[in-house]
Amino acid sequence: MASTKYIFISGGVLSGLGKGVTTGSIALLLKSRGYKVTPIKCENYLNIDAGLINPIEHGDTFLCNDGAETDMDIGTYERFLDVNLSMDNFITMGQIYKTVIEKERNFEYLGEDVEAVPHVTDEIIKRIKKKGRKDRADIVIIELGGTAGEYQNILYYEAARIMKTKHQDTILHIHVSYLPTPSHIGEPKTKPTQLSVKQLNSMGIQPDFIVARSDKVIDKRRKERLALFCSLSLQDIISSPNLKEVYELPLIFQQQQFDKKILKKINLPYNTSSLKSWEKLNSKFKNLQAEKVTIAIVGKYFATGKYHLTDSYAALIDALRHAAWQNNKKLKFQYINSEKTTAIKLKQKLKVVDGIVVPIGWGLRGTKGMIQAINYARVNKIPFLGLCYGMQMAVVEIARNLAGLKNAHSTEINPQTPHPVVHIIPKQQRNIQLRAYGGTMRLGSWDCKIKKDTLAWKIYKQSKISERHRHRYEVNKKYLKILQKTGLIISARSVKESLIEIIELPEKIHPFFLGIQGHPEYKSRPLNPHPIFVEFIKASNNRVNK
Repeated sequence: MASTKYIFISGGVLSGLGKGVTTGSIALLLKSRGYKVTPIKCENYLNIDAGLINPIEHGDTFLCNDGAETDMDIGTYERFLDVNLSMDNFITMGQIYKTVIEKERNFEYLGEDVEAVPHVTDEIIKRIKKKGRKDRADIVIIELGGTAGEYQNILYYEAARIMKTKHQDTILHIHVSYLPTPSHIGEPKTKPTQLSVKQLNSMGIQPDFIVARSDKVIDKRRKERLALFCSLSLQDIISSPNLKEVYELPLIFQQQQFDKKILKKINLPYNTSSLKSWEKLNSKFKNLQAEKVTIAIVGKYFATGKYHLTDSYAALIDALRHAAWQNNKKLKFQYINSEKTTAIKLKQKLKVVDGIVVPIGWGLRGTKGMIQAINYARVNKIPFLGLCYGMQMAVVEIARNLAGLKNAHSTEINPQTPHPVVHIIPKQQRNIQLRAYGGTMRLGSWDCKIKKDTLAWKIYKQSKISERHRHRYEVNKKYLKILQKTGLIISARSVKESLIEIIELPEKIHPFFLGIQGHPEYKSRPLNPHPIFVEFIKASNNRVNK
């Protein structure tokens, strides 16, 4: 195998520019030309992984097959490349420092002064190269978290500089930066990006390309200014305008021959490219039926100060959109904060929806609103999908209102409940006692067997499936008989431990009422929507038609 090429992608001016989407798009274009591409995300925080971070703080924690709890950009890469990634694709500064300190304690540095440079940077470079070798990658694309100029990520930039110094012809640096268009001026301004590149230059890095994020396609005049002041050729300024769908970006880049320009700079042949499936996808979501299906997501991770966000449920929202495209439908979302909405307002909001999703969650806050929403969905026969915590709350609702178990609850929320219909997995009890919270849940892919002649069987069309998991609590098997008398169907159990994986109500009494302990949203891809969401959207659309 020829020497591996490395592409670093940095960001400038502000966060949230879409570096992950840019990374995913470039990776897809290079993959379409026959290259083995491996993406890596470098995060600045000192957490070992994203598992204990509040989703409001840093968005949806993306879960991998191997149980890695990662940044949501890893999910973006999976969706663009249609591959399963792992912990090796995710580096945090916490991992780096932990390893360096452990090596120092083990006398692996043989008495040297252990310093940020070269020891921390060496560990960063080591991990990047090791992943490239492990995957036998032609090209490794490394997204640097944060923004150029932040003190938290300076060691990643220093590692990139060192690699460039040692391997000139195998390293490329792409800088994604923002061109704001002030409303009182009416033209995109290049000065913020000029300053961002100047910051890069001060760290010894000259970008090979600038990806110019802006409201619209930037014109030649703006490209000329960036080229002049940032020491680049005009052709190395790539326009990245705002788009209705992020999945349009690979084709926008291809139109500018971005992939060819990259390959030329790293001395690789162009090869033949094929993006027919991606072109069909774009045609599909640009020509959807006008009628919309309205889906409510009833969760508690929407509020951040006085602002409203949806990043906490990024994978779920994407999975629903993928499924809607498969059904040739447009979606309208109703985001409902289960903590802040009163029972009366909740009912008013749910009256106009065609489907209800109750997603992941932890702890007491907002559970009352979730249970009320589940009750409304069940009673009014609105298609319902409960994911992980949402499934557990559905069991609580059925236990209370159909089985007559007053004050039934999960012991996570009420340890003193007289009817613990959801309780901690026995193997997790010791982790809680030891406060061993990080990376100790039931994580990653687990197999389960599906019962025939159920809704789950109809959806999956097979008896054994695997979904990704992230939980400590389970449905209490002691209550199964009384729950099943209400009509509740246990449609899937795990192969190991026989945990309850999927519950449902019969289609004869409800058109679509299903809860799953796993997280199918993390396996949905734009070219391969997850069947659970496809069937859920189909059921919700049937309600529209009725």
